[in-house]
Amino acid sequence: MRELDTRTLKDRRKQPTPAISRFTLWGQRKTFRRKVDQEKGGYVDCYHPGLLILLTLAVGLTVLDALFTMMILDDGGWEVNPVVRSVILLYGDRFWVWKFVIVSFPLTLLCLHSKFRLVIPVISGITAISIIVVLYQIFLFLY
Repeated sequence: MRELDTRTLKDRRKQPTPAISRFTLWGQRKTFRRKVDQEKGGYVDCYHPGLLILLTLAVGLTVLDALFTMMILDDGGWEVNPVVRSVILLYGDRFWVWKFVIVSFPLTLLCLHSKFRLVIPVISGITAISIIVVLYQIFLFLY
């Protein structure tokens, strides 16, 4: 009878869930049940649809920013950011690819870490800054 009470398998709960595993695409964990785990943060298998909307908005606004930048440069404007200005001189009209990668890669990492504290406010801040930049560029077109 004593033999039935002992575990022969390893307990999977002794190790934290890795950032990328077989459960990344086929898992079902969406959140943490225990308050201690929610405060500590960790990795989940499925993300909230609102996060997808926020990330898509941020990337879309970045592409729109690059498009508006090219239009402003064609109309005789100039790039204020010296880093972006040097990338435009290096890559010409293809600088939007560089800008897309420079924004998309960190946003992907932030998505993976979205259940940690302060990550969602950072993603929201990036999106808000992108909205302000695009609105400013629209203002430049109108006036």
